[in-house]
Amino acid sequence: MGIRSILAKPFARFVVQNRKKWEENAVDVQLSLMKSLVSEASGTSFGKDHKFSEISDYKEFQHSVPVRDYELLKPYVEKVVAGESDILWKGKPLYFAKTSGTTSGVKYIPISSESIGFHINGARDALLSYVNETGKSSFLDQKLIFLSGSPEMYVKNGIHTGRLSGIVNHHVPGYLRSNQLPSYETNCIEDWETKLEKIIDETISQPMSLISGIPPWVQMYFDRIQARTGKQIKDVFPEFSLFVYGGVNFEPYRAKLFESIGKKVDSIETYPASEGFIAYQDSQNAEGLLMLLNSGIFYEFIPADDYFKPNPRRLHIGEVQLGVNYAVILNTNAGLWGYSIGDTVKFVSLNPYRIVVSGRIKHFISAFGEHVIGEEVEAMQFAMQKHPEVELVEFTVAPHVTPPEGGLPYHEWLIEFSRMPENLAAFGKDVNQKLSELNVYYQDLMEGNILQPLKIKSLSKNAFINYMKSEGKLGGQNKVPRLSNDRNIADKLT
Repeated sequence: MGIRSILAKPFARFVVQNRKKWEENAVDVQLSLMKSLVSEASGTSFGKDHKFSEISDYKEFQHSVPVRDYELLKPYVEKVVAGESDILWKGKPLYFAKTSGTTSGVKYIPISSESIGFHINGARDALLSYVNETGKSSFLDQKLIFLSGSPEMYVKNGIHTGRLSGIVNHHVPGYLRSNQLPSYETNCIEDWETKLEKIIDETISQPMSLISGIPPWVQMYFDRIQARTGKQIKDVFPEFSLFVYGGVNFEPYRAKLFESIGKKVDSIETYPASEGFIAYQDSQNAEGLLMLLNSGIFYEFIPADDYFKPNPRRLHIGEVQLGVNYAVILNTNAGLWGYSIGDTVKFVSLNPYRIVVSGRIKHFISAFGEHVIGEEVEAMQFAMQKHPEVELVEFTVAPHVTPPEGGLPYHEWLIEFSRMPENLAAFGKDVNQKLSELNVYYQDLMEGNILQPLKIKSLSKNAFINYMKSEGKLGGQNKVPRLSNDRNIADKLT
């Protein structure tokens, strides 16, 4: 064993012991954090506009701070981007994480000197929780890779600006830098396919033990390696033992990914966002991701069914229930207030608080009042379990309001299969059945002859890769929306 793997075990034990202290008092920790954040930001423009000095409890906080998405918070953000101080948070941000929003164009998410450490420690603690639980640490002595965006940044009004993955890359602990791949120069390549070939050049002969990235892009990495070598990944990287992923639900990709690998490897799911590191898988034996409630973010939750109402209910962590779809609202130590991140989660445990990411509140279908939010992945998983021969590359769902063939409207599921169902009609029927069970509105619309059952359209090979390439979003941290209220994506895919 090397020095990294030896020292990791006592450090992991220390980190987990500290974590359990706040786990046991999560509600008090969160409400105390709310007061602390409000106090620290009371002298900012936002704090003065929203009377932070008069807030003493959560009820007053709700009255003072409305829920906003990026577009509604943008007037404040623009002042920060222009270089003004003390707008959303004290002083100026340390960084801007630049992202591409589907409705807001380019978004600049502030990262403060107070928040950057939580971005770094979230990923670190996910690995250390794994080490502590399993006793496995030898992977730290070999090579590791994170398939990410470019670490290059530029300065905007005195503030370094770039992709979150690039910003985080600059803060990788020194003890891991010597075994991190790819090289900085390769990581800076913008064209994904060129970059991928260069990554393979640099990694194919190395003892890779940990591979991390968004599943569809990791699959593309594996496919290119197999095409080049004719071997399964286990034979190219015999030391590969740990897969770390985030960004999308892993289940639809699991079968194909592990078939490419050729053996079972442990996996850790993480939930990082530009706005903060929200959760990570703390156990190989428990469902869901541990929500990080002591990491500079005060969380609120709005039941997804209420989200589009004029005055939706807002709950703190002590008021949530198991199995309910909630939209996540953030209040952060980088100056995001009442910020709707756009994700939906479900709690699968309240002791400790563990979640599964169930979907996107803005990526939903409600063309006919059905409010399908997040259930599509569960329905797909159900059908794949009933049809174990099926492997898919990617899928998305869109409405057909006026079908070209006539008849009632329907949801069209556009799926790129790597292995087709033996009976496509039966597969579609099973997806539709599960979706009906999960969503009463959807079922009512079919029973009322407003919708007909969903239809599946099988796409040609590389349909999603070609689409993402045409949009300039191939690779990195980019993801295909699961659900749309229009046919913009669907029409480009077909």
